[in-house]
Amino acid sequence: MLALRLAIPPQAGLSVVAIGAHPDDIEIGAGGLAMALSESHPGLRVRYVLLTGSSERQAEAQQAASCFFPGADVTFTAHGLPEGRLPARWDEVKGILTEVASSSVPDLIIAPHERDAHQDHRTIGEIIPTVFRDHLYLAYEIPKWDGDLGRGQPSLYVPMSADRARRKIELLHSCFPSQRSRDWWDDEVFLGLARLRGIECRAPYAEAFSCAKSVLVLSGQNAEV
Repeated sequence: MLALRLAIPPQAGLSVVAIGAHPDDIEIGAGGLAMALSESHPGLRVRYVLLTGSSERQAEAQQAASCFFPGADVTFTAHGLPEGRLPARWDEVKGILTEVASSSVPDLIIAPHERDAHQDHRTIGEIIPTVFRDHLYLAYEIPKWDGDLGRGQPSLYVPMSADRARRKIELLHSCFPSQRSRDWWDDEVFLGLARLRGIECRAPYAEAFSCAKSVLVLSGQNAEV
């Protein structure tokens, strides 16, 4: 397994676009990565884009953005599209993501996967590569009733220590109280998946992502060659 590093020094100010269909998507799929980026890049800039959610849920997500990206310069934008209906609102989703792409120059995009079984996640995942064509795009995974974790082997892992994995779960509980009654919302689900992904990359815990395209740049070589 090859260890990779972001070729952006901490002092350069990393720019991230984080996109979620629903409040809590980003944090479930990439909360550990969010905390790691905030820790390693003090000048982190985050554009947090949320497509659906009631006012209560959007308020939860805004709090979560501050907690999971501590110290970062976070620009939070929430849209009120209907949950579970994003395929029928394709033009609006495309318009929102196109505007984000035209007004941002991110070093990294965190968003849902195009093969996610949930229609809202999948719609975003299908559109992202059409509006962000030359950016590093990490597609996160979310455990769910649909059982879609076997739809593709992750291609990139972000290891987490036991402390970070448990901190992630603490923040999920504290930032999203509206979700605590759900039958799948518990420590075992979140830690179980993180432990499984940790086994796959020889770490205590990990988050897993898919990266559809990568370019190998050899030492001294220009990426545009």
